Amino acid sequence: MGADAGVSPDLAGLGGPGWPAPLSRDLGRAEPTRVVIPRIGVNAPLVVLGIEDDGGLAVPPLDHADAAGWYGLGPTPGERGSAVVVGHLDTRTGPAVFARLGELEAGDSVGVVRADGTVAVFVVERLEQAPKDRFPADRVYGPTDGRRLRLVTCGGSFDQARRSYDDNVIVHALYRAGYLVSDLRYSE
Repeated sequence: MGADAGVSPDLAGLGGPGWPAPLSRDLGRAEPTRVVIPRIGVNAPLVVLGIEDDGGLAVPPLDHADAAGWYGLGPTPGERGSAVVVGHLDTRTGPAVFARLGELEAGDSVGVVRADGTVAVFVVERLEQAPKDRFPADRVYGPTDGRRLRLVTCGGSFDQARRSYDDNVIVHALYRAGYLVSDLRYSE
């Protein structure tokens, strides 16, 4: 089973009976290929994102609203530092990949499948909603102890004139463990 297959690692019962032992080594740099968030039904491919001409983080193309994007100039999920994954809340035609991101709660699991055949598993610590004009860049991109994941989407009210949401929803998650993709159970 390839690391980018369209099935998701079954993260139910993380670390409990029947789970394989986590990897004893640190995860190095490896490009992420999928993000899996069982609680909200996300099993999405990841595209690499950079910086726009205006200095802001690029977003996944709207014609691929079912994909999330990883900020490729930062750490990969599982590396030391804060890895950042963004996704659309919706499009003109309906919900997008992170439509339910705001439903996550502390303790929920997030898995990131990586090209080296590993899965970095994170546990949600908290959610934050912040106005876009006061985006907490230091808390999202800034230095941090350990390995962290930030999931970001739009939130708040939709401003028709600007064709944009007023806020961002930010999920802060802490690295729990790394596993080999081949060691995990899968669900379709």
